[in-house]
Amino acid sequence: MFERHHNIVIHELLNKFEKGDMSLLDLIADNIDLRIDHYKDDADTNWQQCQNKEGFIAVLTRLGAEIFPKGTEIIGLTSEELGDGWYLTTFDQSFWYGLAESDVTSKTVIISHELDGKVDYFRENVTSIQYRR
Repeated sequence: MFERHHNIVIHELLNKFEKGDMSLLDLIADNIDLRIDHYKDDADTNWQQCQNKEGFIAVLTRLGAEIFPKGTEIIGLTSEELGDGWYLTTFDQSFWYGLAESDVTSKTVIISHELDGKVDYFRENVTSIQYRR
């Protein structure tokens, strides 16, 4: 286990996501601009984007059902503060990938912005997925 950062909103959000703690919604701005992309993967990610909190809830619900039905474990989480509320985060996780029916680890890069204790911009690029069959 590694040190959890609670002073950066994106870290709080990801830590709550790992725990399945739906109070993570308190960390999402009403006008959240979110998109998740996958590098060199043919996965349909068109549904992994939204422009508001209602859309975020829909994306989160589908992620829970299809991608993370058994949850996830954070195995690495670091951020670099870019200034003015912007962060560049590297996020590594281990989970049972529901759609692929396989245990995997993934590395993602997230650019986020936080304002008044809420994330209002979130761009995640899944850079790699390793299958552990």
